[in-house]
Amino acid sequence: MICRLCPRRCGAERTDTAGAGVCGMPALPVLARAGLHPWEEPPISGTRGSGTVFFSGCALGCVFCQNEGISHGNFGRTVSAARLREIFQELTAQGAHNINLVNPTHFAHAILAALREPPEVPVVWNSGGYDSVETLGGLEGKVQVYLPDLKYLDAAGAARYSGAEDYPEIAAAAIREMVRQTGPYVLEEGLLKRGVLIRHLILPGRVREAKAVMDWAAESFPPHTVLFSLMSQYVPLGRAAAFPEINRRVRPSEIRAAETYFAATGLDGFTQELLSATEGFIPNFDLTGV
Repeated sequence: MICRLCPRRCGAERTDTAGAGVCGMPALPVLARAGLHPWEEPPISGTRGSGTVFFSGCALGCVFCQNEGISHGNFGRTVSAARLREIFQELTAQGAHNINLVNPTHFAHAILAALREPPEVPVVWNSGGYDSVETLGGLEGKVQVYLPDLKYLDAAGAARYSGAEDYPEIAAAAIREMVRQTGPYVLEEGLLKRGVLIRHLILPGRVREAKAVMDWAAESFPPHTVLFSLMSQYVPLGRAAAFPEINRRVRPSEIRAAETYFAATGLDGFTQELLSATEGFIPNFDLTGV
């Protein structure tokens, strides 16, 4: 395949076994882990866990990536679309509340093939927000819940920390398309059955950016349309040591300032407990369930 799935549109040739594009992945999906995951937002994890599938490779280059080993370290196992469908079925049989596709963008074609037989539970598209509207359009009717990041609204930060100067406009357009597809969020018995939940990770020294992201979400959609998750789990991993301004934990005072602002926006959603800012909350990638 000649790939133009993500906003990079690099046109790389991807075969079943090799890929030369920005993501570095072949055409067949590469998985690092599949299993029940209890540490998502409450309406995603519920009481039994989210049926989470972690895909390897990434079109972004976030210097603080907490999943560096699978995003850029080529860790994972190649599977067929048929095996991916079996994994969805296995997770559902284990009691998963949903099928949670983590970092799926560059495997959208294979995921669509696996979803020809829809799971009995909602499908969650859990991405970094760097999704093309065209690729998202092909998912309409197949994905019930979108769980995108909105990392930045400033091009300079996006370029410095994720190597994607166009991230702000790409992510904003993507989230609008996600909301167009799903409409206002729907909760049933505390579980998100349909809708969009926007995530923002607070970075050290960037509370002003967090406030801008919250403002954008509050101003872009009518009340009670989207959910918002303000995350404090930042740990300086990946290549963060090369960027002194973010090579530290987020201070409690920064988290409190962001949380206070969040409470005043009127957004529906969640804030994360500070105790989650430890490496213990980062999944262990050992090919479980693949």
